[in-house]
Amino acid sequence: MQGMLRVRSWALPVAAVAAALAAGCSSIGLTTDRVDYKSVQPVKPLDVPPDLSQLPRSDRYAVPDRPGVASAASATAPVAAPVAVGGAAVAPALPNARIERAGSQRWLAVDVPPETAYAVVKEFWPSVGLAIEREDPAAGIIETVWAENRAKLPQDIIRRTIGRVFDSLYSTGEQDKYRTRIERTAKNTSEIYISHRGMIEVYTSQAQDSTKWQPRPPDPEMEAEMLQRLALRFAPRAAQTAAAPAAATAVSAAPATPQVARLVKGPDGRNERVEVDEPFDRAWRRIGLALDRGGFTVEDRDRAKGTYFVRYLDPEYEARQREKQGFFSKLFGREPKIEAQQFRVQVAAAGDATRVTVLDKDGKPATGATADKILAQINEQLR
Repeated sequence: MQGMLRVRSWALPVAAVAAALAAGCSSIGLTTDRVDYKSVQPVKPLDVPPDLSQLPRSDRYAVPDRPGVASAASATAPVAAPVAVGGAAVAPALPNARIERAGSQRWLAVDVPPETAYAVVKEFWPSVGLAIEREDPAAGIIETVWAENRAKLPQDIIRRTIGRVFDSLYSTGEQDKYRTRIERTAKNTSEIYISHRGMIEVYTSQAQDSTKWQPRPPDPEMEAEMLQRLALRFAPRAAQTAAAPAAATAVSAAPATPQVARLVKGPDGRNERVEVDEPFDRAWRRIGLALDRGGFTVEDRDRAKGTYFVRYLDPEYEARQREKQGFFSKLFGREPKIEAQQFRVQVAAAGDATRVTVLDKDGKPATGATADKILAQINEQLR
């Protein structure tokens, strides 16, 4: 069950002792903080030299100006209370950063170049307790490790009494991972996208003696909260203090939007393309977020040509490759690693709509079962 509190089976005797110590008390409460990751200890912000992590200034990452895009406020607006944009509350505007949105998608627009934004993002994740697992300055991508949000645990009297000593007895049965993608605009400012991925531990037997991890849906509210927290990092110190209380209450779920994507099959019954009922500019952003949420490894992107270069390891492909390795590959230790396949996700304008297809690593149409799965996954994330 999603969100179910678990007490680790090996620790039940200890938990029983803890319960006895806390007997007679019955008050129960919940944490008020929505975020409590402990993969790393929070660190003090550092003054990073501007040339420490330079992003290549390439036109392929450029995002042209888009007049009319909804934003919380202009770049020069003073700190203010949350305002409604498109029917939902967003974070207050900060002097250097503002949360913008188109439909159900949010991103952070900051008035600094990607080189500066990258350094700030790299400091941000450890400060909220999330270690960095992967960083790619050339692609403008930073990805965290999987971690448990301990804020979801109920703060009953036992946990409050025993404290941190026995904190590891409890588990939410959920893990989170975040990916940050930084795009350069035509004005040499930055757009920052945060995508969330989740896993949940489920029982595999009626006796509940074994479990497995499986994906759970992304959480747009946590994406929005992380964007708001990150926005404060780009504000002057005084603005951070003034904006923090308002930002803490500004998260709200994105309003329901009509389905804009559909999977189109070819004459052979295979998935041929995904059609998106939006112009290229908006579809490009949506598809980038869909790839991030879907767990694809985006190695590069060329917006001018409408191409995302991705890696994807299909479980069925991996199983076939391991069968080919045979018995002798296992004689001398660990099984060899199966490398993920390379693909290109092609995004092309089609009038007022956009078409998405999958190409192989050489730029030719991919027609196998793996390409079908990639299109199906993109379509699912675009809903």
